[in-house]
Amino acid sequence: MYIGCTEGEDKCDVCYDGKHVGESCTDIVVNNCTIVELKAARQLIADHEVQFLNHLKATNIEVGLLLNFGPQAQLKRKFYDNDRKGSREWIATG
Repeated sequence: MYIGCTEGEDKCDVCYDGKHVGESCTDIVVNNCTIVELKAARQLIADHEVQFLNHLKATNIEVGLLLNFGPQAQLKRKFYDNDRKGSREWIATG
């Protein structure tokens, strides 16, 4: 299995309204098809899930895992279909 990461985090291009607006960092991208976001909090809160879902929306990746290694381990699996994300032309053109 290949886990692609650079200096602990992977950079993902961020697009808004079909235009490249910056970069976002994710913890781990596995085989360029799954985002893994790692947390170490007492429990997952809504802000964690919002940040995680934004990573999925801003990339061409559809599947993600949100893992919390707090006092009680938590796992959230999210799927965000690329067809719901609108124009993805900015990814192909870089």
